[in-house]
Amino acid sequence: MSLSKVVQVMDSENYEYREFLASAWDLLRGDTSDWSDRPFYRNIILHSGQPALDIGCGTGRLLLDYLADGIDIDGVDNSPEMLAICREKAQKRGLHPTLFHQSMEALAVPRRYRTIMVPSSSFQLVTDPNAATKAMSSFFHHLEPGGILVMPFMILWQGPVTDQIVTGEWELIAEQVRPEDGVLIRRWTRSTYHLPQQLEDTEDRYEVVREGEIIASELSTRSPATRWYTQEQAIHLYEEAGFTNIRIVSEFSQVPASQEDTIFSILGARP
Repeated sequence: MSLSKVVQVMDSENYEYREFLASAWDLLRGDTSDWSDRPFYRNIILHSGQPALDIGCGTGRLLLDYLADGIDIDGVDNSPEMLAICREKAQKRGLHPTLFHQSMEALAVPRRYRTIMVPSSSFQLVTDPNAATKAMSSFFHHLEPGGILVMPFMILWQGPVTDQIVTGEWELIAEQVRPEDGVLIRRWTRSTYHLPQQLEDTEDRYEVVREGEIIASELSTRSPATRWYTQEQAIHLYEEAGFTNIRIVSEFSQVPASQEDTIFSILGARP
């Protein structure tokens, strides 16, 4: 086994989706057409109204399909690499999305929206509590009166909460053959959980494999990478920002969440 390239990607800039992670994102994620969040957000937009804003739009998984269906929707992401891929995909489909390169906490776009969505638990990438508060205030400010903010949350640690730091084992979470050259792309990941702080550090290792030999490897580390929230804490975020008519549902459904749900979505309205 040989390593022709080893890159250590540290958190020197405040965004996660860069370099190999960005370029391999769609390939390793695979077909997302049957994901349950797709009709969930679409129905919310059709009920709450347009225009809509997709925050953390990435490579356009939801944005481009909604746009193709005639929904008035803009996108925001803090990764220039992901936005570049989104634009390239849009061009191939004859679409012309309005995309903003901004962070959640510094959101400042010229429109106001009837619906703002933050899919894929992307809000949890904002790990600093003050930045999270600023982001919620920005979302509130960019909604029209009566507009809806919808965000999913994922509880990352399901064991007992102690004062410990727990590091997991390396796991192979995805591997796909890259069509353009036939090499195998693998993604390994490992997490460290800071239980009292509800913070997760992540390590991601990407491998390029040709004929059984690793010809390139990239290691990406982020500390902290993610913050998780209990249901009560997530609801408090909405209340603190001024949202009303707050409701919490199980995963991507209309069923009220139970305390056992580790994935839940919260909707709140700007008065």
